[in-house]
Amino acid sequence: MRAYRYIIPVLAIAAVLSCSTQSRLRSVRKGPAATLALAREDRLPEMSMDSLRAHRDTLRVQAPDGREMIIMKAVRNEDGEMVATDVIDAAVVTARFRNVAERHGKVDLRFLVTVPQTMLNSRWQLRLTPAMNVLGEDILLEPVLITGKDYRKAQLRGYQQYERFINSIITDTTRFIRRHELEVFLHRNIPDLYQLKTDTTFVSDERFASIYGVTEREAVEHYTRMLAAAFNRRKIERKDRMFNRYVKVPIVTDGLRLDTVMVTSSGDFIYEYVQTVNTAPELRKVDVTLSGAIFEEEHDLYTIPSADPLTFYISSLSTLTQNEERYLTQVIGRRVTANSTYWIDFETGRADIDPGLGENASEISRIKRHLGDLLENREFDLDSIIVTASCSPEGDYRSNESLSGRRSASVSQYFDKYIRRYRDSLTREAGLFYSMDATYDGGSSPGGRIPFVSRNIPENWEMLAELVATDTELGGDEREDYLRRAEVRDPDARERGLSSAPYYPRLRTVLYPRLRTVRFDFHLHRKGMVKDTIHTTVLDTAYMRGIQAIRDRDYRTAVTILRPYGDYNAAVAFCCMDYNESALDILGRLEKTPAVNYLLAIVHARKGEDQDAVQSYLDACDQDPSYIHRGNLDPEISELISRYGLNSDW
Repeated sequence: MRAYRYIIPVLAIAAVLSCSTQSRLRSVRKGPAATLALAREDRLPEMSMDSLRAHRDTLRVQAPDGREMIIMKAVRNEDGEMVATDVIDAAVVTARFRNVAERHGKVDLRFLVTVPQTMLNSRWQLRLTPAMNVLGEDILLEPVLITGKDYRKAQLRGYQQYERFINSIITDTTRFIRRHELEVFLHRNIPDLYQLKTDTTFVSDERFASIYGVTEREAVEHYTRMLAAAFNRRKIERKDRMFNRYVKVPIVTDGLRLDTVMVTSSGDFIYEYVQTVNTAPELRKVDVTLSGAIFEEEHDLYTIPSADPLTFYISSLSTLTQNEERYLTQVIGRRVTANSTYWIDFETGRADIDPGLGENASEISRIKRHLGDLLENREFDLDSIIVTASCSPEGDYRSNESLSGRRSASVSQYFDKYIRRYRDSLTREAGLFYSMDATYDGGSSPGGRIPFVSRNIPENWEMLAELVATDTELGGDEREDYLRRAEVRDPDARERGLSSAPYYPRLRTVLYPRLRTVRFDFHLHRKGMVKDTIHTTVLDTAYMRGIQAIRDRDYRTAVTILRPYGDYNAAVAFCCMDYNESALDILGRLEKTPAVNYLLAIVHARKGEDQDAVQSYLDACDQDPSYIHRGNLDPEISELISRYGLNSDW
């Protein structure tokens, strides 16, 4: 009966609390829900009254007809007319959309999360989650938690209980050993071992068992409180489960925008939320919604109705670019050259080409493909081919000179025959060969002979020096030794000196074969071109890449490319990066077109130069009335329009 004496009051208290919770929830359902609202963007920084008056002082601007106009900060009166005012606007914004300015490829979405005081309770936690809809994809933002004071106390009690559980886990396993009984046993039965009590000498378990007939582990386990140790192990295994038991709702720290503890519910809760979004060329607007729930401990008491969404329209200065094409003057020469290097193997001391030797077949095919491309080229005619063969340094210099000359001549003859056969096949397929202007061109006709010029390099020491310098198998000392030996003027003496070097086998087997090259220099001229040079204009592709970079919102690249041009589009790129001084410097040198005046208005507005900003905007609108409507899209101009009652006469 005594137990019931305590249970009944507890049940009564629980019933009272439950009724209180239900009553409060009924008030929540009837009252206003959590809402989203736009934050004021024209909040004035803390300043003296003098500076505040100066901020709203009269502006004197010039009308298109030359008359002076006086403009003050204005609002519409009851009759709809704009009148000057010194009243600071209220902080409440009721609109559901806003134009936001993009800067550096990002926009800041600024909004207020408002929770009425009827939703705030000391035992509750409100979990509010804003979400963005970006290009059709819903993205959850960092949540806002509003935690009641008693709710947080309950959270902390859970952590305290868990901490007591953790502290009850024994980490020193020696506490489970009955040390006194173990020492008495050793003193009586194994006195020699007892003498090792203060000795740090290591004794293996096997040696211990051989001496005393029992292992050290067995002796220790005999005097260990096994039940207590097992109970302690079970505690360790239950750590995660006990955390979930005691800590019903963990205190969140990561991925959280705000976790504030509400002591009382004496007023509404308002949190200004700022979310930065990376923009993309196709991103025009972002919708923001709010969802949430009320929790008591781990129980979901109430789902908060979704707040009306906010829409942020992204205003990008990238749309102000002018799609003007720039051209460069390019000098085109009649004659051009091209060169390629190939490796053709020859039998030792021989000059005739053997297609079956080494990698000759693939190299010969590569040369033929190159020649075929040149012969069929529609822009160039092939005038002549210079063939230069080179040998490696082993052997007599005079012999190498003769050999390289014969090899050059052999290669020239080989491919001269190939060209004649190739051009004969073109003749059979197409009849006469005509140039692009439909006139017969003897230089490029199938019958016209393309001269081969044979040249030779007896021993390619220059190339060998480059190979030695870049060879990773040769050490620094070996490369220095090579340079010292290469200073010998006589090539035969130089080769004999190298042959005694310890690294000579690598030179002979790896590097020397790469010196036996055949280089082709192709001399061509443009078809139908008579003059040596002509001047023409070509599209400035770099400039067009800069404009495209602006449209792709890659403003850093755009600034890098367009900076040297110093024109209107360069000024747009600087404005997009918020480099206002650089933009102003460029715009100040340009003709005052409507686009230039409008961009000047934006830059002056950013710098707080209202008079210059208003004058530039009015000039732009007078020149091109389309800027009247454009001004509502750019926050800098929209603020000027609102502050000074502009556009009221249009």
